[in-house]
Amino acid sequence: MSKSKVTIGHVFKTIVWPRRKHISIGLILIIISRPAGLVLPYASKYLMDDVIAKSDMKKLKFLLLVVAGAVLVQAVTSFALTQILSVEAQNLIAKLRAKVQRHIIKLPIRFFDNTKTGELVSRIMTDVEGVRNIVGTGLAQLFGGVLTSVICLVLLINISPMMTLYVLVPVAVFGVISLKAFGYIRPIFRERGVINAEVTGRLTETLGGVRVIKGFNAEEQEIKTFETGVNKLFLNIKKSLTSTSLVTSSATLLLGLASTGIMGIGGYMIMHNDLSFGDFLAFTLYLGFMIAPIVQMSNIGSQLTEAFAGLDRTEEILNTPLEDDEVSRTERIDNIRGEINFKDVSFAYEEGKAVVKNISFKAPPGSVTALVGTSGSGKTTIAGLAASFLTPLSGTVTVDGVDLSKVKLDSFRSQLGVVLQNDFLFEGTIRDNILFPRPDASEEQLHNAVKAAHVDEFTDRFEDGLDTLIGERGVKLSGGQQQRIAIARAILADPKVLILDEATSNLDMESEAYIQESLKELMQGRTTFVIAHRLSTIRQADQILVIEKGEIVEQGQHDELIEREGRYHQLYTYQARI
Repeated sequence: MSKSKVTIGHVFKTIVWPRRKHISIGLILIIISRPAGLVLPYASKYLMDDVIAKSDMKKLKFLLLVVAGAVLVQAVTSFALTQILSVEAQNLIAKLRAKVQRHIIKLPIRFFDNTKTGELVSRIMTDVEGVRNIVGTGLAQLFGGVLTSVICLVLLINISPMMTLYVLVPVAVFGVISLKAFGYIRPIFRERGVINAEVTGRLTETLGGVRVIKGFNAEEQEIKTFETGVNKLFLNIKKSLTSTSLVTSSATLLLGLASTGIMGIGGYMIMHNDLSFGDFLAFTLYLGFMIAPIVQMSNIGSQLTEAFAGLDRTEEILNTPLEDDEVSRTERIDNIRGEINFKDVSFAYEEGKAVVKNISFKAPPGSVTALVGTSGSGKTTIAGLAASFLTPLSGTVTVDGVDLSKVKLDSFRSQLGVVLQNDFLFEGTIRDNILFPRPDASEEQLHNAVKAAHVDEFTDRFEDGLDTLIGERGVKLSGGQQQRIAIARAILADPKVLILDEATSNLDMESEAYIQESLKELMQGRTTFVIAHRLSTIRQADQILVIEKGEIVEQGQHDELIEREGRYHQLYTYQARI
């Protein structure tokens, strides 16, 4: 994936502008709230110079009512602002997570082969969180801070141009430091996202493979690996904290220098009657109201920088091309017969290292094609090409004469069934897992599939039957039980094309005999690709392809290949001796 950098214009167009109604209301509330907050410093000047100096109780009561009203306005607008913008920000986060998950789940199989699951979880759940500072109160507070500072600046100039000029020098220096710091911090935040994803990915693998870890007494090794990852994350955070603390410390120093100077200049002017005590008090308060948002803006700037770094990574994943490319995949095949034809098909996972080389064969509708050969010969890759999980680098795979690389994947895969060597079961019940391809299937259809795959042989012994919880990845079941559930799932799907990759590999001999009968019934009328190391399971196949180093070295039926005494004969007789 190429790195992408999100621009302010892109964020405005895709995130801010579509939510202009909420943001506009937020800005209006800020425009009401911030001037209301400036009533207090003005009231202080009025209190000193006009009310206390003249002992006017009537004006004091009026002043208190005005200040109380301003405080009430601030409180109400602040509550409304949080409700409108914060809620909308969380709504946006939820939508972005759903958008990223939708995109990721539609990416090619090869993408998942090269990316850790935990990293993808981090991309979906963590990277998008920063947008709350763009759409939420962060952006509104940034606008409010600018508005307050500008209003205060005008009021300060009105009280004393000379003191205001003195104040602006350290503020300008602080602005330059902040801009430099934020430019330095953004790549750090982006790197943090990468490190966090790596650590999360490793942690997910560790927890998923805890039996292997304990089996090899490798707990300390995994603890050390995780500690290395979190320490790397700590060093990244430490680097960003150094930059943000520099900004905060600069603000404190410059504010202190400004206040010290104002005390001297203001005291001198009061003693020479060039400034009233009320004006000095108001100036000091206005100064605080002007600088406080500037310091706050430095924090908001840091949050916005983090948000942009997260959006960089989100945009990067959203720019990854989807598996079902709308430009090239335009054909629909809603009712297929199941004729699959490979013509000069080659495929490589890495450039220059072909796994399949110029494969050509035809699988007629309803036929059974068995793929045999040693591990790594290319059998699973050929099955993956037939299932549309992979796309040939050269040559074509056609279904009923239509190039599979041009077919809309949903139209083909809705007629595809897959039983893999290590089939995946979801956490939940046995019933949920069998119903996975057809949640709306009737109870009769469900029980037919259960019976055909001999799932009832072990569910009848469970107290909850089909409603038995199986744990994450089906850990509470044996390998054979998991495999029978996977086969029942495929039977219920009622596919036109069936891929069986070591479908009986986890079964004992008795269970395998039952399943062979079920599979024979399942394969009738369906174009089936069978991968099996146990050659005894594929004797009845319509054609057997012997694959070696990505090429078809022999092709024919069982008896015919045995008579040739070639590679298939070697494999078969070797297994027979075992």
